[in-house]
Amino acid sequence: MRWSRSPFLVLAFAHGVCLATPLASKRWEEPQLVEKHSWAQIPRGWVYQAAPSPDHVLDMRIGLKKHREGELISALYEVSSPQHERYGKHLSKEDVDALVAPHPDSVEAVESWLTFHGVDPKDAAFRSSSGNWVTISLTVAQAERMLGTTYGVYAHPESSSTVVRTLSYSLPKELHDHIAVMAPTTYFSTIHSMKATSFIMEKNVDESPLKAITNAEVPSSCNSAITISCLRALYNTVDYVPSATDSNILGVSGYLDQFANRADLQTFLQRYRTDAVNTTYETVLVNDGGDDQSDPGVEANLDIQYTVGMSFPTPNIYYSTGGSPPFTPDTQTPTNTNEPYLDWVNFILAQDTIPQTFTTSYGDDEQTVPQDYAISVCELFAELGARGSTVLFSSGDFGVGGGDCQTNDGTNQTLFQPAFPASCPYVTAVGGTVQVNPEVAVDFSGGGFSRYFTTPDYQAQAVADFVSGLGDTYTGLYNSSGRAYPDVAAQGSGFRVVIGGTVNSVGGTSASSPTVAGIIALLNDYRLSNGQSSLGFINPLIYANPDGFNDITSGTNPGCDTDGFEAGEGWDPVTGLGTPDFVKLQAIVKAAA
Repeated sequence: MRWSRSPFLVLAFAHGVCLATPLASKRWEEPQLVEKHSWAQIPRGWVYQAAPSPDHVLDMRIGLKKHREGELISALYEVSSPQHERYGKHLSKEDVDALVAPHPDSVEAVESWLTFHGVDPKDAAFRSSSGNWVTISLTVAQAERMLGTTYGVYAHPESSSTVVRTLSYSLPKELHDHIAVMAPTTYFSTIHSMKATSFIMEKNVDESPLKAITNAEVPSSCNSAITISCLRALYNTVDYVPSATDSNILGVSGYLDQFANRADLQTFLQRYRTDAVNTTYETVLVNDGGDDQSDPGVEANLDIQYTVGMSFPTPNIYYSTGGSPPFTPDTQTPTNTNEPYLDWVNFILAQDTIPQTFTTSYGDDEQTVPQDYAISVCELFAELGARGSTVLFSSGDFGVGGGDCQTNDGTNQTLFQPAFPASCPYVTAVGGTVQVNPEVAVDFSGGGFSRYFTTPDYQAQAVADFVSGLGDTYTGLYNSSGRAYPDVAAQGSGFRVVIGGTVNSVGGTSASSPTVAGIIALLNDYRLSNGQSSLGFINPLIYANPDGFNDITSGTNPGCDTDGFEAGEGWDPVTGLGTPDFVKLQAIVKAAA
């Protein structure tokens, strides 16, 4: 059915209804402030530099709570569970907007608060069509008064990032019922400081073009050098020719200073997929993103070369998401207030038509992301799933955790460190494998258990079986009742990638995610060409049909000074359900209603 939206909601933020009555002013003069989030210490890797100018301007994003809390997730599971009568009946943009819209009381309260502090709601720089996300410009001085906090300029030497953030923030008690999250506040990460999940293993690989594989036989050369031909043979896509190219799209999310290069793509296709030569991709610029063809990025080229190579001739879109320039003291121009994922996903959700498959290859330790922020972003990914898109994230390259694995809550406990967004239950997380005949888990494959999100029903039995088999091993180091990942896996080492005209060997689960994305795009093509819907959120379907995957039963993902988890029969937090077998999955997705 088509849900209707409150006319008050639309008018309130669209026209900035003035609510600064004497009663409203008294309401906010001396409100009781209650803490929303705080850190016990400056996040690791960041150092305090100075106080920002009080006139420095922040692009403040306000996430309002949903009036119909829980209905989006219920709808997501209904349209994503093959046993449900609504399976495949994905929601329209308008349907989703209605499910996530805030209550008019929330709109009124937030507008009244903003107006009291001299902010005119009609001047909002961004409003989501549902009304649940609003971006306004605030000076540091305004933000500090409104949030009962003190901002600082913090530097991240490793990535040369500088941000204006705070270690805690509060809201008037009344607004805790209406606001889910505000940012930038306590989430320090930027696109530069996040962990890209790829790395160059060897530069300028000296090799002749490899002979194409024309059948399902996987040559031994794929043990050390992965090409499109290796992957097509390994995952059984060699014989499939896509036909729904007028409606099926694969989207790749790229971030600051990572530009996919068209000339490198042609060189790659000439060497590794000759039937696709002259195929290109569309670039869409998000948040002032760029498209510098003189500066090819490792991550960007890896993603686009393997999504195009695996899904040809399916159309591909590369989303180049920009960010703000470095912070300059005493400027009134908003700087470095870009929020990883948040700006990109809100841009996508604002579109009437969106790709059926997305892949992203960035992540952070879950504990570095404030829980309210993580939940809000995770639910945005759920909106994509409800609209019929499969959202894939690489699971990370640090096994069960990188570094000393100490907690950042002031207790400095050593615990396994899950990654976000891989830990979000509404995305499909992709781990890594290596070798062929048989494949084994690659030792950097990120995997583990969330401490923010509980185990979803779709994987409850699979996770319970693994935890039972694990016994007392690592007791206390992981959350056995948390959302477990990865969900699936694919090759993640020795990928041949053309960068600046030369072939390099690249590894990481950044290679695994676009590989699986290409296969999911082919499955979407198969369904669409048969008059069925796109797959959308695939986790309930694949956990109910593990036989569509090649079970990986060997290998570990060490980290935190341990051997990590061990791959074994069935699901495991190293390679998930295993690597995809396209032909088997074809039969599974065709049988789904």
